Amino acid sequence: MRATCYTVAMTGSAPRIAVIGAGMAGSDAALAAANLGVGVDLYEMRPRRMTPAHRTDRFAELVCSNSFGGAGRANAKGLLQAEMLAAGGLVIGSANTSRVPAGGALAVDRELFSRRVTDTLLSRPEIAVHRGELTRIPDGTVVIASGPLTSDALAEALQGLVGQDLLGFYDAAAPVIEGESIDLAVAYRKGRYGQTADYLNLPFSREQYDRFFEALVQARKHLPHDWEKLEFFEGCLPIEELARRGYDTPRFGPMKPVGLEHPETGERFFAVAQLRQEDVDGRLWSLVGFQTGLKWGDQRGVLRLVPGLEQAEIVRYGVMHRNTYLNAPTLLSPELNLRAHPRLFVAGVLAGTEGYLESSATGWLAGVNAARHALKKPLLLPPEESMLGGLVRFLTTAKADNFQPMNANWGLVPAVPKARGSSRKERRMEMYRRGLEAFEAWLRVAGLRAWDEPAVGSVARPLGVS
Repeated sequence: MRATCYTVAMTGSAPRIAVIGAGMAGSDAALAAANLGVGVDLYEMRPRRMTPAHRTDRFAELVCSNSFGGAGRANAKGLLQAEMLAAGGLVIGSANTSRVPAGGALAVDRELFSRRVTDTLLSRPEIAVHRGELTRIPDGTVVIASGPLTSDALAEALQGLVGQDLLGFYDAAAPVIEGESIDLAVAYRKGRYGQTADYLNLPFSREQYDRFFEALVQARKHLPHDWEKLEFFEGCLPIEELARRGYDTPRFGPMKPVGLEHPETGERFFAVAQLRQEDVDGRLWSLVGFQTGLKWGDQRGVLRLVPGLEQAEIVRYGVMHRNTYLNAPTLLSPELNLRAHPRLFVAGVLAGTEGYLESSATGWLAGVNAARHALKKPLLLPPEESMLGGLVRFLTTAKADNFQPMNANWGLVPAVPKARGSSRKERRMEMYRRGLEAFEAWLRVAGLRAWDEPAVGSVARPLGVS
């Protein structure tokens, strides 16, 4: 192992665990274990060794979108957010105190968010942080949360342990635009279907869309060495891949104009691109659904064909990178430890989740169960009505021959009976109420609670609950 420690390890007879990776999953795992009285050795290879997507040495750095998804009571991600707030999750607590306007979504100022996560973990005497790359899996109880960009050496060690190839898919990040370079004479504020007007909308005529589409399909792509084997995660397709699938595909996806008529003139458009605020002050904006792996020069040319972005200053180009994850149904228990190696817990993208929120939630559960394993206590499994319970059950029961990462969604939890005249929204709100009540009751019975952390903020009331 090539790692150095710069915080003082906890003394005494308390058991210790190791957490590999200080991303969304590892950060929540480390704090959850420390809150149960277990010492934690937290390993993070940055900045000693960087990844193609990261730019800083901070924990829980956001490398793609700055959104944690919809926060409402009819939203599946909203339920998972509420569950993690009830549990005292570090990531969701930090997100809640770093949020920026984003309509019905929970979006954050990415720098403020990662700083709060980092400061919280560094302030805990139970957690010893080690900077440097791990090339093997440590002895003892371990949470492996090395994320989608697990280093080759660690991936090889893990592959040798589980006895099968790791799976992979390609993920992409959207470009970020300097706010002052957006033409506000073209852009207009409006939320889809009358939601809060937190988005900037860039409208296309058919002729403008034609020029944009032609440039998009002709643009050059960064081609990874194993491009011929690439498999995209369907929930995060690059804009150029959408265009490759057909002329109308982008405008039936992220460029859908429905519900975005001009608020003053009522004009309807052929397509609409949306910008979402990236920071508290509104100086940075990202293109919603415009994940891309285009070469940077071509990327700039394509984006400047978007109405209102003719003079766009791109402060962060979209990038594409390979994600690594395990075939969870063949390897993991629902408590998130390896069936063949019960001392090893896996969380985050490596466990087969997709999304910041899902990674942090599985990290929290893996941290709790790793601590309980070290303390020789029974492992815990959230109720199936909860979103976290449904997610971890899916990871371990899905079809192994075509397994792909999974987001939080209502298909993961049992449906409620259809009442005569009830709408889909009403049923989902009932699933939200039922799931949150079941999760909070489980926390009480399990002896878990929300700890008060200065950098996390109040967790007394989950998001979306009034």
